[in-house]
Formats: sequence, C-alpha cells, structure tokens
Amino acid sequence: MKKWKRSSRLVQMTWEFIQHPHRLFSLGFFSERYQAAKSSVSEDLAIIHDVFQNEGWGKLETVPGAAGGVRYIPGMNRLATQHLIHHLCQQLADPGRILPGGYLYLSDLLGDTTIVRKMGHTLASVFSNDGVDAVVTVETKGIPLAYATASHLGVPVAIVRRDSRITEGSVVTINTVSGSSKRLGSLSLSRRSLKEGARALIIDDFMKAGGTIRGMVDLLHEFRAEVVGVGVMADALVEDRLVQHYISLTTVTEVDAEKRKIQVVPGNILDRGGFQNG
Repeated sequence: MKKWKRSSRLVQMTWEFIQHPHRLFSLGFFSERYQAAKSSVSEDLAIIHDVFQNEGWGKLETVPGAAGGVRYIPGMNRLATQHLIHHLCQQLADPGRILPGGYLYLSDLLGDTTIVRKMGHTLASVFSNDGVDAVVTVETKGIPLAYATASHLGVPVAIVRRDSRITEGSVVTINTVSGSSKRLGSLSLSRRSLKEGARALIIDDFMKAGGTIRGMVDLLHEFRAEVVGVGVMADALVEDRLVQHYISLTTVTEVDAEKRKIQVVPGNILDRGGFQNG
C-alpha cells in the first residue's frame, strides 16, 4: 500500500468522520490504512479536532481503553444556529405560504437539501449526547428532516405509518385522537423497524397541539422504547398542548388568513445550553 501524505490523510480522515458520525475508529485503523505511525495519526487527529472546534462543527471525542478510539460528535455553534433560525423565520413569514384553512405550505423548505441538511445538523447537535439509537418520524413532510438528523447522528430512521401495509410485515398499531380536531386515527410501526428497548428521537416538521407526536410516544412505549427527545422545525402557540418537552427551531405565533399575515419567532432551541463557542 502507498504511504499517504499528511495533507491527503487529513482530507480523507475528515471525510471519514463526517460520513460516519459517532462511529468509533481506532488509531490502529488509521495507522494501517494510511501506513503512518500512530504518533503521526494522533497529530492528525489533533488538527482535525481543532478545526472542528474552531469552526463550530463539533468535536472529536477520545474513548480510552483497549477497545477505545476516537469518534466525531456533530456540534453547532450559537452564531450559526442563530443565522439558520433567522433565515427560517424570514422564509416562514412569507404570506404566500398561507393555504386554505390556515395551513402553511412547507414543502419547498423541506425539499431544499441545503436547508434540510443544516436543520438536521442543528437538531442532531442538540441530541448528540443522548445516546440516540434511532430517529422516528411519521409519514409526512417531516421525513427529509428526519433523515437529515439521523445522518448526523449515524443512526437509522423508523417511519410510523397512518395505515399498515403488507410490505411492512408484522406491525404494532394504536388508535389516536388528534389534539386539535379530535379526529380518530391510527398509527402503525413495523416490528422490524425498531429494536425493543431502543432510545428513540422523534423528529417532525410542524407541531400544533402535538396529538400526532403524543401518539408516536404511546406507540413507542409498545416497543419498550425510551423517547429521549422530540425535535420539530416549527411549532404553533396553542393551549392544552399534549407534548410539553420538545425542541423547536421556530415558533409560528400568528397566522391571519384574512390579513395575509404570518408572524414567526425563534423557537426554544436557543434557550438550550450546550452550543459551541462562535
């Protein structure tokens, strides 16, 4: 095997970490792959860690012991988060988003891969130390955000269906009641899509009263799963919310269809500590 130059090693190692967040790499893995001494690899890792920290992208975490190594923990600094949220607030406040019934059009934002990737990075950073085993979402527009968040956590996605499908195999189904309209419905999840006892992170695009998310929490209890958190792109100000503990990027405080007015403010994510400096 060829001996890699340091510049090439740094690029390749950085790519490996970004592509495989939370995956544990041993020094021996890099030493053998790049035909470099472990001392040189350690120096490379220190450089990459400093860049990640200085740019607010996260950090490299060292795990001691014979079975230890180093892994990339995604992070986001407060300034970058503020810029993203400011952009989202501007986009969501466009009165052209108002649909009949006071609903908001969100598909363009959730179809923008650049914005979705940044939102996923931000949400993943909030829950990066919670030992997430899987991201769970419902079959709506929030699927792209769920996958983006999961990609930064290095975990799979489980999709809750509103009706069972033969291609899902054996499923668990529960009945639900919408928090706002009080409509009856059902939610189903394939038994093969989530391991029993998993630590699950629920991700969704928009939350009103929280009936759907409450239903997902109840469904996950059937898998003996632990819900470690809930993250949404936007929430609305409502009374009698069914979900109290969650992270939102933005909050829609007013939708006036007659006056064609939408008011959006930053969500509660900025109230949560743990951001990197910058």
